Amino acid sequence: MQNSSFEVVNLSIESAAAQSYDNHPIAKVNDHEVRISTMTEAYHWHCHPDSDESFLALEGGLFIDFDDRTVELLPGQMITVNQGVRHRTRPIGKRSVNLTFERAGARSEALTSPEV
Repeated sequence: MQNSSFEVVNLSIESAAAQSYDNHPIAKVNDHEVRISTMTEAYHWHCHPDSDESFLALEGGLFIDFDDRTVELLPGQMITVNQGVRHRTRPIGKRSVNLTFERAGARSEALTSPEV
């Protein structure tokens, strides 16, 4: 059986959001979603108790803060955050665009910042 329904996703159009944070699905792969995130400000601390989350930096780069360190993700680099791990994301520079891959319907729990 051939799939005659193909949809091309234009990442430039999908990342044209003007607000400080936009994260929305652009594709579904089996039981996972591909989401595009555009940000100009830090996102709050959170975790996903029921799904890993992979990040692929496309534009500007991304800081991913963890309780004990910060990872710098440059365009073309990818990282996976295991389920349940507290993290937050921040743009490198004025704007960041990245793709995220996670289970469709994955929960996101807002958390307070770690004690320093």
